[in-house]
Amino acid sequence: MRLKKCLMFQGTGSDVGKSVLATAFCRMLRQDGHSVAPFKSQNMALNSYVTRDGLEIGRAQGVQAEACGVEATADMNPILIKPSGDTRSQIVVRGKPLGDMDARSYREDFHRGAWAVILDAWERLRKQADVIVIEGAGSPAEINLKDRELVNMRLAKTIQAPVLLVADIDRGGVFAQIVGTMELLEPGERERVVGFLINKFRGDPSLLEPGLRWLEERTGKPVLGVIPFLPDIRIEAEDSVALDHRPRMRGEGERIRMAVIRHPRISNFTDLDPLEREPDVELDYVDRPESLGSPDVIILPGSKNTVEDWLHWSRMHLADAIRRRMEEGARVVGICGGFQMMGEEIRDPRGVESDRKRAEGLKVFPLVTDFSPEKRTLRVRGVVSARPESWASLKGLPVSGYEIHMGITHPTSGREPLLRIAAEGEAERAEGSITPDGRHWGTYLHGIFDNDAFRRSWLNGIRRDKGWLPLEETVRFREMREAAFDRLADHVRQHVDLKRLYRILGWSTERA
Repeated sequence: MRLKKCLMFQGTGSDVGKSVLATAFCRMLRQDGHSVAPFKSQNMALNSYVTRDGLEIGRAQGVQAEACGVEATADMNPILIKPSGDTRSQIVVRGKPLGDMDARSYREDFHRGAWAVILDAWERLRKQADVIVIEGAGSPAEINLKDRELVNMRLAKTIQAPVLLVADIDRGGVFAQIVGTMELLEPGERERVVGFLINKFRGDPSLLEPGLRWLEERTGKPVLGVIPFLPDIRIEAEDSVALDHRPRMRGEGERIRMAVIRHPRISNFTDLDPLEREPDVELDYVDRPESLGSPDVIILPGSKNTVEDWLHWSRMHLADAIRRRMEEGARVVGICGGFQMMGEEIRDPRGVESDRKRAEGLKVFPLVTDFSPEKRTLRVRGVVSARPESWASLKGLPVSGYEIHMGITHPTSGREPLLRIAAEGEAERAEGSITPDGRHWGTYLHGIFDNDAFRRSWLNGIRRDKGWLPLEETVRFREMREAAFDRLADHVRQHVDLKRLYRILGWSTERA
């Protein structure tokens, strides 16, 4: 039976697990034989995703589309807000950057236009799947924002979506979270809530029972699931707040130590997820130079504001600390904004990303980056073309990934490219850069470490330099992601009363 239904996840706050639970339901409904699609009307995130047709959306909706087994489209996240400072953000509409706005301008000037964009995307998307799994943002009880909010209860009312309210028991005060949120909702909004999901539970569930009974009596709404904390979930995170809870990777034996520089405006840090899965990698996120330690590899990831972030590190003398580690033998890798930082200079004369016009780079490569208003968002494929002898085992390996950047990087003298790549319909071109000894390299290619053969061959080169035997390619990252979706779905299915939920929604319980 074709459901032609929707279900919305809202939360008592940010980082309570809405994205993860929405992803779980995307996979569960797919497992049950339905065509499913995700939707988030407005997303604020620096981790983004490039669709097959070169449009940019929030990473969570791209990942949820993968869980649904469908291609991601811009309709799944029609408005993406990418903060570039404390008060300004880049506004991406239908997958393309519209421009930068401050919060007041967005609320006062863009509100009506944004609402029209959202409803237009919804109308197209709802015709393409049996079930739409919708994710809200933050909390629906932000009183100061409710008159013009675009992503929670106003949307639920407009599209007639039932709402599951998600609360995080791990941060404490779960009953206050739920009751307080319900009290601040309007009566019609409370009616939209069909039940509660209590997330990230640890301990003996029997001790929670008296509180659950009280909560159901107090609110008149059922608790439809208490979901235990699932360690090492292996689903890509959307927001850098997830890094605050990420355990440091530690282990015994032969470990390649990597330090990832955590920029103030770090973006697309999910590029490093595949490295965390490798058995011989020990990876730390570093937010101050004195925490750098003595790593084998220093990674400069992407940034939403490359100039400001690099000036921040310059004030903290990070460049000097990196140069000292390089003299001691550390390798340096830069991805996107991190690649730009490794050049001689970063220039932004038109204020595309920052009010600061220029910043002196790390000077690893003879490159200069100039920012321009045009943003490149595309998927690419290619091969490793690096010629250093130490890269002989990597040369010719296929790679694929995506680009999201506004800077144009050009050489000031001869340079050694890392890759030769092309997007569909484009001519092949040289991309990235590598030093003659092969120790330091950079690229605009997000997702380069998703390529299993490339990742393992590069790690084995480091192992050979350390006098260790190479490891076989054991981690299949894409297969691991699929397994993670199934593991998450199985976990949530065990702890949510799906038959009761489906009865409340009026859905068939045949597969629940």
